[in-house]
Amino acid sequence: MGLTTGLKRVVIDAWSWLNYKPIYSDPRGMPHRRAFPEAKATWVPPEDERRLAAYKLLQAYDNNQAAELAEILDGPAAREKREFGDPSMFADAIMAHVLGREQHITVPGAENTENPDVQDAMAERVQTLLRDWAEDELLPMRMQQTERKAVILGDGVYRIAWDPAKKRATVRAVDPGFYFPVIDEDDGEFPDRVHFAWELPEDTRRGLKQRLRRITYELAPIGAETAAGLDASGRAVRAPLTVEGPDGDLVPAVGQGDTVDPDTGNVSRQYPWNDTPSTVTCYLTDATWNIEDLKGDIDVDSLPMDKAYFATRSDGEVLDHLDLLIDFLPVVHVPNTVPAAEEHWGQSSLAKVLQVFDELAGSDTDSARASATTGLPMVAVSGVTDPRTQLDVGPGALFKLGENGRLTALDTSAALRELREHVHDLADRAAKVARLPAVALGTVDPSKVPSGYALEISLGPLDSLVASMRLARDHKYTLLLKFIQRLHIAGQHPDWAGITPMPAKMTFGSYKPTDKQAILGLVATGVDKGVISLETGVSMLVEAGFPIDDAAKEIERIQSRQFDKARMLADATGDTQLVGDFLGVTVTEPPPAPAPQLPPTAGDSPVDPTDPAAQGSAGNTP
Repeated sequence: MGLTTGLKRVVIDAWSWLNYKPIYSDPRGMPHRRAFPEAKATWVPPEDERRLAAYKLLQAYDNNQAAELAEILDGPAAREKREFGDPSMFADAIMAHVLGREQHITVPGAENTENPDVQDAMAERVQTLLRDWAEDELLPMRMQQTERKAVILGDGVYRIAWDPAKKRATVRAVDPGFYFPVIDEDDGEFPDRVHFAWELPEDTRRGLKQRLRRITYELAPIGAETAAGLDASGRAVRAPLTVEGPDGDLVPAVGQGDTVDPDTGNVSRQYPWNDTPSTVTCYLTDATWNIEDLKGDIDVDSLPMDKAYFATRSDGEVLDHLDLLIDFLPVVHVPNTVPAAEEHWGQSSLAKVLQVFDELAGSDTDSARASATTGLPMVAVSGVTDPRTQLDVGPGALFKLGENGRLTALDTSAALRELREHVHDLADRAAKVARLPAVALGTVDPSKVPSGYALEISLGPLDSLVASMRLARDHKYTLLLKFIQRLHIAGQHPDWAGITPMPAKMTFGSYKPTDKQAILGLVATGVDKGVISLETGVSMLVEAGFPIDDAAKEIERIQSRQFDKARMLADATGDTQLVGDFLGVTVTEPPPAPAPQLPPTAGDSPVDPTDPAAQGSAGNTP
């Protein structure tokens, strides 16, 4: 949205919080051309110029290069500003709190160890496979790479692919500056076509000109089967395969398992994760253009395909509209915040604090200059015997003064003290605006915290911040884990044979400082007194950061050592099978004790045990 007032155009969009910087918003509301040449490339869509410029500016703050970027417009004086890494520290703190101490993949029903049904067994199997995959793929590291981009730039992107050599799905973090979704009015959150594009520099040694590479994923109707080939100019392309039809004519061939509707001509395919056939598939194109060939009114979505050079995969497949045999885009965009209505992009966690960081840089610069005059003060000397003498102030210096001579030092420590207090005030303001209390930044003295309740209250703003940011991520990671399951099934991995995709979730750990000793005592007392269940107690220990990898197995190990409770269970029920299940062992029931044989007393005649009459009436027993 743009408003024109006089000669200045006011732009209000997802990045208008940067408009206060002249280098980002000129009178037309557009970024400075010399500062952001990448955003001004001919192939960049106009609607993405401000986004790419914002990414570069935010990255400069993270790398302590904001003054270097400002020098382009403001001159060498702007380069003198000190930058001490405050934006980077804030970003690291926010990312650490959002991710928590650890991350776990959980599938509902997998922890049900008491009387599990078929669904629970499948959930436990899927959870195990996903956790093994995450360990092999270094998923926690990939998450940190993506989440740091999301916190600083406002957006993070995962790109997923099936690796035939590794026999598993791979996931990579992609810079959002390379991400160009084709967003229509009706599919802002889930576009049908996504481009990854970036420029490649000229390589004179290899004889390569400046180029543009673009990787495209697109959902489109299933078409005819294609194969790698060459066109008339010798370029590697894909060409449709044909077969002989009923009339002897050549007709396009359809893929194995695909069916053609005779009425509409639409091709459908049954994917193993869908209940009904689908008519769409995902196509992959990986192509390169020489920059000099890109002329006219074009952008990243309308590049001339007749000028493209298509890449060839290791298995010989040409990546020219290659059918990936999946019905989804293997791309997950992670916004840092919950996007505004009808918006696709998130907002940087530094957005509302940048002006405070600018003030901090200015105050730090002033403080550094003032400290120079405090450490080496200005000195006024009067009554020197020889006025032509050059005086150097320093340790051990000797000045010969006349009868009424004086030496006066100018004390600037008061001004320096005021500047330092102002810096502390600005730092507190930045933390308050970013909703990061002192305890979250690690700047509070633990001995000065009055109580745990006071600490809990101080974390209130951080709680709401983390809850909102995790809300923006929950369904994105659920989508990522769904795609991972589907790719393993499509890749026909033997471990995934017969697996039904299950809803999986990424669970983030606790981010609050905890007293582990107090929580351990609380759980022990609660479980012993019967106030809380063992399952709840173990969950509390997991959230407190105790090294428990699998809660269900931990519960089994605890119960297998509780012999006193097993004895009480046996006394209460008399069921040895139930006791064995509780201990996780097989209990062998002892044979019944033999009937006691009492010796006859004196004067009694021997009694034949086989004579019923001799045994009496047996009382009231039948």
